[in-house]
Amino acid sequence: MEVMCEAKGLSQRRACRLAGLSLSTCRYSAQRPAADAQLSLRITELALERRRFGYRRIWQLLRREGLCVNHKRVYRIYQLNGLSVKRRRRRKGLATERLPLLRPIGPI
Repeated sequence: MEVMCEAKGLSQRRACRLAGLSLSTCRYSAQRPAADAQLSLRITELALERRRFGYRRIWQLLRREGLCVNHKRVYRIYQLNGLSVKRRRRRKGLATERLPLLRPIGPI
């Protein structure tokens, strides 16, 4: 809408009408409640304490603490904060001294 308003010199109302949108659609901005900020801090604290825990186990910890929170909300905040469980690397075999293969002397 802003591009259309600037390029053509139209008002926001007229640009919305031409595009077939309602004005409230253009002006609406979602506002998250302040409770999300507190929850976000707690989720981050738990994730830093327990690095191997994903959002589901953190959600369970929050439930045990008495916070009744939806798991989808925990997942959304977990993603927004850039938290994730680090993938475990495959352990390489122990380096040992290599010995030549023993050959049989005769039939058994």
